[in-house]
Amino acid sequence: MSEGKDRLLAQMKDAEGAVYVLISGFTKEPYVECDKETYDDKVFVYMEEEAAKAKAEALKEEKIPVGAAKILSGHMLLFFTNLYTMGVNALEIHYEDKVDLIQIDEFAKRREDPQLEEGKQWIENPQLHLTALYYAQEMRKQPNPQPDEKTSELLEELLADFKRGKYILALQKEEKGVPLAKLKDGQMYQPIFTDALEFQKFNRENKFRPVAADADKLAVLVAPEAKGVVLNIMSLNLPFNLNRKPAVPAEGDGGEKKSETV
Repeated sequence: MSEGKDRLLAQMKDAEGAVYVLISGFTKEPYVECDKETYDDKVFVYMEEEAAKAKAEALKEEKIPVGAAKILSGHMLLFFTNLYTMGVNALEIHYEDKVDLIQIDEFAKRREDPQLEEGKQWIENPQLHLTALYYAQEMRKQPNPQPDEKTSELLEELLADFKRGKYILALQKEEKGVPLAKLKDGQMYQPIFTDALEFQKFNRENKFRPVAADADKLAVLVAPEAKGVVLNIMSLNLPFNLNRKPAVPAEGDGGEKKSETV
């Protein structure tokens, strides 16, 4: 067992324990990087607050806005387990002047077959979620986003993942209708969600009920007045235009500028 893992487990068991995780200002979710040596998709965990803040400042110098979020011991297991829904598989743990890379499944196991009520489905899109995180982090750090080789490859992967996905749509409980959001381009988009956790972020007041929909059904199911859908509006906030045939991502910095339907 690595020392970093030992330190993390000790903090999880300590009633007053805490760690600090880097959160992206572009996605409002953990900042993700692909490890250059192992190719693990990792998030950054710090034992000391000052070290986390120092890394955040260094990233800001690179035009990458991040913050250091404090995770208390009672919330750690849930936080780390939830990373599975984002496609993240590793933690880069920083303590003193040392760094350890550990796999999440070494200490936080996920349930492979969640027990659900009859007629309900468990929906996750970890590969799509992960690709969308990388895409948003890259595109939004540009003042006037222009696709380059890296973002074009991510976009191609994102489209493929999107077309294979199954999503959660929100329907109003008390009256007929669906929620719509006006983005900064002035157009209306209907929220969709990659998983139950993202749906609950939106449904904190319990006004909506979830409905599952395959990607190829969105053009029919989405409200006709909506230009498209917006994925995980409370975090990623990534719009996809619909031409009532295939779905394609809205170009630019995540919906802040008007874009053409492809």
